[in-house]
Amino acid sequence: MRRMDAAMKYLRKCAIALALLLPAGTMSWAEEVKTIIVYDDVVTSLDAAQPDAGQLWITTGDLKRATRFELKPQGVCRDELCFPLPKRRESEFLQQKDGTSWFNLMAFARQVQQPVARDESLRTWYFGLRADQRQGLAALLAPDFTLPDVNGNKHSLSEFRGKKILLVTWASW
Repeated sequence: MRRMDAAMKYLRKCAIALALLLPAGTMSWAEEVKTIIVYDDVVTSLDAAQPDAGQLWITTGDLKRATRFELKPQGVCRDELCFPLPKRRESEFLQQKDGTSWFNLMAFARQVQQPVARDESLRTWYFGLRADQRQGLAALLAPDFTLPDVNGNKHSLSEFRGKKILLVTWASW
């Protein structure tokens, strides 16, 4: 929950910063910026995005501009990294309308387990780290350590291997 709150605060800061960057005398904020995407902490303003019932459809050209990903025969790719799109669910990701190819960035985020925060009133979307970008545990084994109990006797975690234990931790920060 804290991460989502932090993401929403970040969204608002990005939207305000982008509004301040508009040159004086241009169209109003609402007319100038249609949709803002924050991807890999880079802010991109899109005029052609189509938010629709929680989905975000962007042109395939804007996909590359906003995320550096592009559509290839192997899937959605950035440099050597490719995520294949399920053939049976292709219509969830791709649509053709009036000769323009549209890509559903929300469907892609779900596919790659990427959290998303959005602010409907600001038409701003923040995309967090994909599952492949997050650090995971190297192993399911806890490192061995030794600590004193309340009587000063030292105990190591390895002494309890194979037994169920409850580890209670506390920090002041």
